[in-house]
Amino acid sequence: MPSELDLIPAPARAECPADAPGHVALDDRTTIDAGPGTQDTARWLRAVLGAATGLPLADGAGPHAIRLRTGADVTREHGPEGYVLSTDGTVADVAVAIEGGGPAGVFWGAQTLRQLLGPDAYRRARVVPAGHDWSLPRITVTDGPRFPWRGLMLDVARHFMPKDDVLRQLDLMAAHKLNVLHLHLTDDQGWRIEIKRHPRLTEVGAWRARTKWGHRASPLWNETPHGGYYTHDDIREIVAYAADRHISVVPEIDVPGHSQAAIAAYPELGNTDVIDTTALSVWDTWGVNPNVLAPTDNVLRFYEGVFEEVLELFPSSFVHVGGDECPKDQWKASPTAQARIEELGVADEDGLQSWFVRHFDRWLADRGRRLIGWDEILEGGLAPGAAVSSWRGYAGGVTAAEAGHDVVMCPEQQVYLDHRQAPGEDEPMPIGYVRTLEDVYRFEPVPPGLDETAAAHILGTQANVWTEVMENRARVDYQTHPRLAAFAEVAWSRLPAPGARDLAGFERRMTAHYRRLDALGVDYRPPGGPHPWQRRPGVQGRPVEGAPPNV
Repeated sequence: MPSELDLIPAPARAECPADAPGHVALDDRTTIDAGPGTQDTARWLRAVLGAATGLPLADGAGPHAIRLRTGADVTREHGPEGYVLSTDGTVADVAVAIEGGGPAGVFWGAQTLRQLLGPDAYRRARVVPAGHDWSLPRITVTDGPRFPWRGLMLDVARHFMPKDDVLRQLDLMAAHKLNVLHLHLTDDQGWRIEIKRHPRLTEVGAWRARTKWGHRASPLWNETPHGGYYTHDDIREIVAYAADRHISVVPEIDVPGHSQAAIAAYPELGNTDVIDTTALSVWDTWGVNPNVLAPTDNVLRFYEGVFEEVLELFPSSFVHVGGDECPKDQWKASPTAQARIEELGVADEDGLQSWFVRHFDRWLADRGRRLIGWDEILEGGLAPGAAVSSWRGYAGGVTAAEAGHDVVMCPEQQVYLDHRQAPGEDEPMPIGYVRTLEDVYRFEPVPPGLDETAAAHILGTQANVWTEVMENRARVDYQTHPRLAAFAEVAWSRLPAPGARDLAGFERRMTAHYRRLDALGVDYRPPGGPHPWQRRPGVQGRPVEGAPPNV
């Protein structure tokens, strides 16, 4: 890539022709010539670049046009998300030509165009004088992603994120060419999606009386009640906004663990023959909760009703069912659960959980969807069509891929962005291992030793943002950025082996990227450490010392 370019993620190829020096300027004459299937990108360009530049960007062809097309040649060579962006004059009679393998490729090419225009192109209104020279280098960028799943998991259950903040996250994802938002909608601490046939899920389950401040061992509490949820129309808006940016939204409804908020709303969902479930409230602290769903037909019917409404709202082919951190103590003590184990002929409580997951795998498959769950769903046997989010390390993903299951690699030791970014006391509410910008940049989603057949089952990778210690948008920004830029390059670009990656070159390109984040109003962690207002002195975290294990 030419040294004057600061593109993130790095493209497959960028060439500046020696016989065509100089620049191409966008000005009041610039139009947008949108071919079939590219109108969404044209609308996005007109709204975003039009606001930042003050240019009208009217419809029309001609020598000053930004020409948007899809083409079979690009599809064959770079896939439907690939693109070729040219400003070097090889495409006659236009200023900029973007040809995508499909509509998504055109959109990612438009993201590259925005980067080439400089940080001021990320403003919501023009900050430069009228007549400013919006110049582009003469260049051809040929590009396409390494993985089809380039995801961000956003936990809106522990701390609710208002709808407008979710829409903002989608814009930030699009700016980094990420294409899957995994939305963690339910947990012990809150239920965040309206289910009309079960209204108490949000009337009761969306609200908690107080919140642990810091790690669960902290003595501190935030006594302000906390909560919120998304209506059906909110979800429709989020999904449509994402689709306009070629992002798929994968909903997660966590079963059979992480369910105290649901049980607080409907006590009959819990193991009523073991504990008094009517005494439970929405959980106000963190950790693994012993209160799990009862393995009864009534619970299955209840959640089938939940998933019926979820499927109406989310067109994603994948539906995440959680399946993680389900303590079996209540099932072991429950006559009802033990009777179900005997009835099913399974060996133990792990087999009971596998039965629970398999039920919803079949239920979803019958409706044309695919189940995906955290790697604990491997325990007791994995449903044939299920996919795995490998979070406890690489091992679960390797096991699943070698058995022919599709995998999204998101190991906590590498890409859990709630983990702290540096050692020392300045990091706010420090959790987990130190994962620096360099550490994330050197993450490799496909572990060495995986054969070609198994490696083909690695759909991609995902960075996870768990929000126990992220109480608002600014905290999410701090933990997520700038490491999301490194992650995006890992997910999109075909990088060399971790030790051979050009960290110095990436850090140089980050200098320009920080200015883009500034223009977008992102409260990222500065390279030199947190600003004073980003610190949380005296609030206990749970730092883990040493290098994370490679498991």
